Formats: sequence, C-alpha cells, structure tokens
Amino acid sequence: MLLRLRVVLPDRPGSLGQVARTLGVVGADIVSVIVLERVGGRAVDDFTVVWPASAPVDRVLAGLAAIPGVRVDGVWRGTELSEPNSGREVALIGQVAANPQNGLATVVDAAPALFGADWAVAIQVGSDWAGGGARAQAWSESSVICASWRAPVVPPQVDIAPLRPRAMSAADGIHLAVAPFQRGGLVLVVARGGADGDAGAPPFHGSEVERLAQLVGATASVLGERLAGPGLAELGKAGGSVAGTPAPAGTSPSWAA
Repeated sequence: MLLRLRVVLPDRPGSLGQVARTLGVVGADIVSVIVLERVGGRAVDDFTVVWPASAPVDRVLAGLAAIPGVRVDGVWRGTELSEPNSGREVALIGQVAANPQNGLATVVDAAPALFGADWAVAIQVGSDWAGGGARAQAWSESSVICASWRAPVVPPQVDIAPLRPRAMSAADGIHLAVAPFQRGGLVLVVARGGADGDAGAPPFHGSEVERLAQLVGATASVLGERLAGPGLAELGKAGGSVAGTPAPAGTSPSWAA
C-alpha cells in the first residue's frame, strides 16, 4: 500500500539521506519526496512510500524516531501519488476546458488524490455569508453542489469566514483546506483525518493551500460565469456521492447538522 509520511528534519547536508536510508532499512520503498518548507534550519518533507499492508506502521515510526533531530508530524494512507510538479493539475484544467459542463465535478472528483485528502466538496454559501451574525452560519447553511466519494452527509462544524484560501481543523480531528472560486459563493473544500479517515493525517500545509487556491483560480477562469449562473446545479450533477449515496440529479442537498 502507499503510505504518506510528513517528516520534519534538520536542513543540512546528509539529513535527507539518513531518513531515506532508515526508510529502506525498515522495508519502505520511497516513490516520492515533496519538499513543503525550508526555513530556520528545518525542512518539512512529505514522503510517499510503498509499505507492506501486513506490516505494522509503528516499525517505520520507530526507525525515524531514532534519528536525532527528526520528527514525524503525520502518517496516513494514500491511493495515488500527489506530486505538485508532475503536470497533473495542468492536465486536469485541460479536462475542465474540454468538457466544461462537467468541469466542477471533474475538479471535485480529482482533488482528494491531488492533495492527499480523504474527500472533497464544492459548497455554495449564501450571499450574506460575510455580514454580521451570518458569518458563523456560513458553513452550516451552505449547500453541497457536488461531492467526491467518501464525503460525509454531516460536515464538521467549522466557521469558514473570512472566506479566503486557508487551512483549519475541526474539533473531531478532521483537517480542512478551503479556497473560494470568487464566483457564485462557491468554495472548494478538501479534508483528511478524523474518525472516518486516518487519525494520523496532518493538517494541510501552507504550500498545499496555495496549490489548492491556484487550482480553484484556474478552474474559475476556465468556467467563468457558468459558476454563477442558473446552470450551476448541472455542473455538479456528474460529481461523486455524498456518504456513498449519489445525490438525486439536479438537486443541491442541504449540508446542515
């Protein structure tokens, strides 16, 4: 199986090699390394490794913990590689441009794999989301336009105002990243962790949020007024299911607790 590891390590020559050697010794085959951050003498890297499904993950964690100055901030399962410089996001926007009527659903379906997430949804908040007392209800009064596989019926109750690209965490341990399309009150949400995901999954890093915002911005540029017009529900009809049950065609189910 694919296993993701978020590792904090000293930003000095030899540190990455030491981590790589340790992963090899414990039986992990490295297939991808993404550098998320290098600052203040520390680096934050996401490793994707092939790991035997029958082997305890604790063996990996124990090996890395034995390296001086190394800390594991997250460990979670993956279904495919999420390499930011692989061209997959450009190819996704190409698919959206080629088939705009299903463009929003295409992006929502692809987002979990691109960002190492468990699920994704495109929600629509009310026009008064930013006004006074409406801020706290912006999330619970929103509606799902389309959702990927594994998206829950009842969402984590998190205030998404102010509506800008950012990461947040819910009380139940679900980590979220949100980015508005700046059209029609639409927001793309990706999530991982929590009771129904991998409890060891880390919060979304700033670089992941930036990538999400770029993807959303490119999608909005391609789809334009389709995201704000009366045909918005049609854009979401090709989306995945909510909690395993497909939404009836042409509907926008309420996403409230």
